[in-house]
Amino acid sequence: MAKHAVRTGLAGLSAAVGLLAATGGVGHAQPLTPAGHPAAALPAAVAAGYAVVPYENVNVRKLPRKDGAYLATLTAGRTYTAYCWTRGDTVTDHGITNDIWIGFADGYSSAVYFKGDEYANLPVSARC
Repeated sequence: MAKHAVRTGLAGLSAAVGLLAATGGVGHAQPLTPAGHPAAALPAAVAAGYAVVPYENVNVRKLPRKDGAYLATLTAGRTYTAYCWTRGDTVTDHGITNDIWIGFADGYSSAVYFKGDEYANLPVSARC
């Protein structure tokens, strides 16, 4: 299955982060969730994504780990589309500690760096 960067109209998603797409036998692409499943396979609310805003620049990593491969940097104050949250490495910064990582189309960022609650205001039910 070939993967390639695509641009999407999802509001606020930075071109720097990009989206991975899966090209099926019918020749059309669908955004992938961090788990690698086509967004169409997710409940509609999750597939549409959730708006999140980092309060400082934050790295996007391939896996929800501090030493995960670096993919991109999200800019503080901009709005991005996240799809879910998962547990990963515990991160402590600015007096905040948690192990929640926010899932984007192609990677994860620690929730410590996003505005909102411990899940960056994603619903508890939006677990990856």
